[in-house]
Amino acid sequence: MKTVLITGACINTGVAIVEKFASEGWNVVFTGRSDAKVKEALKGYKDKFPDADIKGYSLDSLLDDRTVDEKAVAELFSDLDEKGIFIDTLVLNAADQGLGITALKNPLTDFMRVINTNVVWNYCLSEYAARRMIKNGGGNIIFINSNTAYRAIPNRIAYSASKGGQLGMMRAMALDFGKYNIRVNAVLPGMIRTDRWEKDPEYYKNVPSRFTPLGDVACGSDIADAVWYFAAHARNTTGAELVVDGGNMIQLYPDLKRK
Repeated sequence: MKTVLITGACINTGVAIVEKFASEGWNVVFTGRSDAKVKEALKGYKDKFPDADIKGYSLDSLLDDRTVDEKAVAELFSDLDEKGIFIDTLVLNAADQGLGITALKNPLTDFMRVINTNVVWNYCLSEYAARRMIKNGGGNIIFINSNTAYRAIPNRIAYSASKGGQLGMMRAMALDFGKYNIRVNAVLPGMIRTDRWEKDPEYYKNVPSRFTPLGDVACGSDIADAVWYFAAHARNTTGAELVVDGGNMIQLYPDLKRK
């Protein structure tokens, strides 16, 4: 039985990814930032998939804006080792969205926090997972990236920079880890229907990025299907990017009058 580790899996897209792998019969380990949220999410998963082996861990990325919490990552993998759990696929979904950071106004540490979470912390997780994958003959690492790695949006410099850096890291990992039969790929969502839609429907009704060539935006299951492709079907694919954004990446600007 294969096992997937999914970070940031208490809400939204992370939930959809957990449910996809659980429905396909995989064992699932997931993380969240607080014990309370992890316990609540675990109960929901157990209720929906009573026969699945699902475990939750609370795991935060940073000790402070400048310092990645490597000790927490080491303790997570040590506990998995003690339980005899091998991670076949690592899905790096957790991210700092970099919201509320205005260029030229915020302190440098706000920028550092986003970079450290989305790049350095994900490297740390990948490194610990890869060491074990090497011993077990291979594995998968899948980044949940963003089309903002290529298409900037206002007041998100830190986020776009982190996602661009993450893609460079993904490709370098794919090159260096290929000899160990470890595939490294990335899914690039655009706008996703999350709980933010329910909290601010008027904004999301008119936001330009919802006006896609397909006329719709992704839901969590669309992203989960792309992750599943890389994990289960892309045997000879590494260093690749799969964009799931309704076609936003191909258009110069959205047709705001399109119904």
